[in-house]
Amino acid sequence: MEKFIVRGEVQLCGNVRVSGAKNATLPIMAATLLCSGISVIHDVPYLRDIQAMQDILTLLGAKICRQDHTMLIDTSNVCKAEIPEHLMREMRASVFLMGPLLGRFRKVRLSYPGGCAIGPRPINLHIKALEKIGAIVDESYGFIVAEAAELTGGEVNFDFPSVGATENAMMAAALAKGTTIIRNAAREPEIVDLQVVLNKMGAKISGAGTDTIRIDGVSRLFPAEHTVMSDRIEAGTFLMAGVITRGDIVVENIIPEYLFSVTDKLQDIGAQITAGSDYIRVKAGELRGVDIKTLPYPGFPTDLQAPMLSVVTIAKGTSIITETIFENRFKHVDELTRMGAKIKVEGRTAIIRGVQKLTGAIVAAPDLRAGSALVLAALAAEGTSEIEQVYHIERGYENIDKKLHALGANIIKV
Repeated sequence: MEKFIVRGEVQLCGNVRVSGAKNATLPIMAATLLCSGISVIHDVPYLRDIQAMQDILTLLGAKICRQDHTMLIDTSNVCKAEIPEHLMREMRASVFLMGPLLGRFRKVRLSYPGGCAIGPRPINLHIKALEKIGAIVDESYGFIVAEAAELTGGEVNFDFPSVGATENAMMAAALAKGTTIIRNAAREPEIVDLQVVLNKMGAKISGAGTDTIRIDGVSRLFPAEHTVMSDRIEAGTFLMAGVITRGDIVVENIIPEYLFSVTDKLQDIGAQITAGSDYIRVKAGELRGVDIKTLPYPGFPTDLQAPMLSVVTIAKGTSIITETIFENRFKHVDELTRMGAKIKVEGRTAIIRGVQKLTGAIVAAPDLRAGSALVLAALAAEGTSEIEQVYHIERGYENIDKKLHALGANIIKV
């Protein structure tokens, strides 16, 4: 088992470039199944989740070639619409394959997806959306089978703005007959990026980024070339790394407007923020407590709740963080407590009383974002920390140890 060894109390300084977004790349990779031919995707990060999706596409018959951060996906010989259970259980994002496989082959069979254990994430919204456009779905013995003699446009009204369900519905409806309207759609920037790709492929979709998306079905789609948007969650994590170490860093290759909910809170706790066209600079000194509630975009992202919690452990005063998206997203609290943090969890709310400093400890990453939180805490802690189970972190952060080292962090992977 690999682990990070971090010696803390080093101010981070310098520039760091953010990689392509994992949460945009995965549905885009799935979307290539909607047509036959070679699609080209640029700025694809090297991540465990990306490799897992690549393995699934390869098993389905796709031929994939990687040239540095460019991925060529040839779907000409894809002929299967069934995904083995062991691959589905590797990551939650495998559920994205339902929409494109149903759209292209009118049938898909898969097991329930896996991923981080951060609370129930039922796929009933995905199933409901596919049923609204003509799919017949059967759930039995741990498997989901969706079939449709013909997909037809329909009205999809989500009870909750689910990102994955919105993207699945967009991909399936792109090849449906007629018009599909998605209401209470998720508004995340990654959905906008997927719309751009699908329209490059010949789809007719509008409204991504708002709560109503319109898809006018077409009979055929074609391969496309696209550069993935930058990873706003990675960007937010590095901004917080600068704040928790009271450093001065510039996070590059980003779209600042996608991070306003994050930078507003960082300013509230005492950080100085300067934004340019494609970068944000953060400088921090003494920190103060803040109240945060996670919400669907454009609210504060649930994926940055864990690292932000680490930041406020050393902020003066009391902070209150409420998690409204996933119920088990405080699994890092016990590990932070081992480092000296003062945190009390009541249901979906964490009450954090700031301490003067954290101390190094041996901790384990329970999931992806909790792992990034522990890295940030270790950067600020007195002494040396060991972070085990770093494979969770590497599911969503490309070379995080090397990027932090370039900013001055004393971190190695062993």
